[in-house]
Amino acid sequence: MSSLRLLAVASVCAAVAAAQAQTAPNALDPVLVTGTRSPLQLSRSLADVSVIERADIERQGFGNLADLLSRQACIEIVRNGNPGASTSLYLRGANSQHTLLLVDGVRVDAQGGSGGAPWEAIPLAQIERIEIVRGAASALYGSDAVAGVIQVFTRKGEGAPSLQAGAAVGSLGLVKGDLNLSGRHNSLDYALGAAAERADGFNARKVLNDPGYTPDRDDWRNHSLQGRLGWQAAAGQRLEGLFSLSEVDAGYDAAAKPAPGVNDRSVNDTRAARLLWASTWNTDLRSELSSGRSRQRYETLSNGRSSYLTETEVSQWAAQGSWRLGASQLNALLERREDRLVNNGLRADTGGQADRSQNALGLSWLYSHAGWDAQLHARHDRDSEFGGVNTGSAALGWRFAPGWRAWASAGSAFRAPTLYQVFSEYGPKAGQAALAPERGRNRELGLRWSGAASELGLTAFDNRIRELISWDGGFVGRCDSPWGCYGNLAKVRLRGVSLQGQTLLAGWRVQAGLDWQDPSDALTGKRLGRRAKQLARLAVERDWQGLTAGAQLQAQGARFDDHANTKPLGGYALLHLNLGYRINAQTRLQLNLDNALDKDYETAKGFAQAGRTLQVGVRLAL
Repeated sequence: MSSLRLLAVASVCAAVAAAQAQTAPNALDPVLVTGTRSPLQLSRSLADVSVIERADIERQGFGNLADLLSRQACIEIVRNGNPGASTSLYLRGANSQHTLLLVDGVRVDAQGGSGGAPWEAIPLAQIERIEIVRGAASALYGSDAVAGVIQVFTRKGEGAPSLQAGAAVGSLGLVKGDLNLSGRHNSLDYALGAAAERADGFNARKVLNDPGYTPDRDDWRNHSLQGRLGWQAAAGQRLEGLFSLSEVDAGYDAAAKPAPGVNDRSVNDTRAARLLWASTWNTDLRSELSSGRSRQRYETLSNGRSSYLTETEVSQWAAQGSWRLGASQLNALLERREDRLVNNGLRADTGGQADRSQNALGLSWLYSHAGWDAQLHARHDRDSEFGGVNTGSAALGWRFAPGWRAWASAGSAFRAPTLYQVFSEYGPKAGQAALAPERGRNRELGLRWSGAASELGLTAFDNRIRELISWDGGFVGRCDSPWGCYGNLAKVRLRGVSLQGQTLLAGWRVQAGLDWQDPSDALTGKRLGRRAKQLARLAVERDWQGLTAGAQLQAQGARFDDHANTKPLGGYALLHLNLGYRINAQTRLQLNLDNALDKDYETAKGFAQAGRTLQVGVRLAL
């Protein structure tokens, strides 16, 4: 039996064990904001959601945000080498650009090429919490939220002044450290953090059967800075400003067989800032005014000379409010978004830059009473390039027994063409029809049970996306390129079932998950490239008087490297081990052994992934 099948069996057994535990109400009911853009208890959520807390982040060893997310349900990552290399994230089998990334409510996106978030450019050191919402969410967030939303929350100052520091060394010449100062003084709270990491790396390209080839080492280094300042100006009135920035400089191999002495590098510079005024006028009425901006700059260099440069700026302004009326809550949103792209691949008549804007109006109705929960969301976006788009979603939940709830939802979504797809030589020329936005329709059913120390959830989904924008030779004549043009062509269907559970067995915390999915091209029936049909996870952890030991297994089934399904990629299973020891209230040691069995595997054909890595670190509260 293959390792994936063994892990799948173990995951199902662990999930079933959760269902056999004693039923009792949960002690904690976390509050989420991403699923409705307003605070909502997890037990009232009508979507498949996950929350990653700071303690989980600190146990992560090798890698960055993408590696952490790859251990969550229905998420796959594809990376061309080391953690600083180009990274794609597939949520429920959708394309990487179909998942919206927010950093403290600020949209982080790239308008070059096919677009999408720079998943490789988000470090872990400054993250306090992550919320993952799966399913169509354009009725709340507009463009891009076709498969779901991932929101990163950076650290916030609370309580007495605190200084925390962390440092680690490890395999591949890894050295990293971070420093965070936070606290509250009277009506002011503050948080400031800095982090840096560097590693000698490994050879990103697999060159086989050539004894004369000398492999190089593709290193990476990054640094980040994050700050937040909040002021409780009066009762119920809070002003807040925050910023975050990170730069990742990573070696990579531009050619399949790099020539000796060639140093190819990619540099990702990502920044986000936001100003917020949050008001609680009374127990039933709340409002927020916010202004945010993000910049994502990506450049490739060869021996110090720039070969490609793209820079995206996203500015957004929002006014939103919520009004509670008995068992109901009404939310309203006004939002404006402006995109600007600087790219050396745009048409000459653009001067190398392009921009556009979107204005939006959103309304929501939330209801919770006597075991029933309901949500209705509607939004209208008007884009300066292609006009208006209407999206909506509806969800109904029923808490039919203690600890049990079922829910069903349906929603529509869209993604606007990137500015590169519109204004490069591959975009439609004058007199041709403009590119239409990609459209999605998602339906899902969920069943969840929660006990004293156990949970079990089952979600089935069916997401159909049409008008996908593809580059194709059949569109020649619609643009200025003689080779091919962008056009609305493809249709895909993403369907699957996700089973997740956690429980406490003989003192061990056990978490398990198994995903069956079928991400396929609706026109050809072929499976989408680099996406597996089966994903499985199993994690166990236990505490002994300050000592915490854990192990995680993650497995991915066989895939194809291309949409034509002619280049197979084998499945793989990875074992990660971690050990933590709290010496005292101020000092904690952490040891991680990732890919403990030294598995040789690929997420993209021809690109190596890290083998066994060891990391030893210490965290201090000063």
